Amino acid sequence: MLLKKSDKDSVKITSDVLKKGGIVIIPTDTVYGFSGIAACTNKDGKTTDAVIREIKGRSETKPLIQLIAKPEDIRLYTDDELPESLISKWPGALTIIVNIKKSAPEYETLPTVAFRCPGDPWLRQIIENCNCPIYSTSVNRSGQPVLDEVSAIVSEFENEVDLIIDDGDKKGAVPSTLVSIEANKVKVLRQGSVVI
Repeated sequence: MLLKKSDKDSVKITSDVLKKGGIVIIPTDTVYGFSGIAACTNKDGKTTDAVIREIKGRSETKPLIQLIAKPEDIRLYTDDELPESLISKWPGALTIIVNIKKSAPEYETLPTVAFRCPGDPWLRQIIENCNCPIYSTSVNRSGQPVLDEVSAIVSEFENEVDLIIDDGDKKGAVPSTLVSIEANKVKVLRQGSVVI
């Protein structure tokens, strides 16, 4: 199914598909991304993370970024001391790798997770509706360039996902800045659109 982001029901429809364990391609504040609810299984009993990896290609092993609805939601998942200078960049195109706290059982197999609170209110409303972080990873086959034209995305993936949201082409979009906290210092792993 293909839907325009500007359609009045796009938030509800996207949220509903995600809550049923579906995989969607949605625009983010950076590039288009594959998304599914984190720690969720679909009707075939596969985790959404596994389905996304299958779509991208079996060699895909990189951890998937998880999007949260509000900056303060990061406290649900980590006890790391995060500098206010970082948190103040949220909502925005900044991804922060944190250590997962032991009281988050759904993450017991993951020592660290990369979280982002996106700058787009439309996307944050979808995450809020899902009441859970959602995965986001670039729309491309593993090892291939990121697709930035809607027509190319539809042609390549229309039959492999449950929903594609059209927000126009994203030519020249810059990925999020990626940082980690090491020894209480911020380490920039990838410089993107947010300057640290």
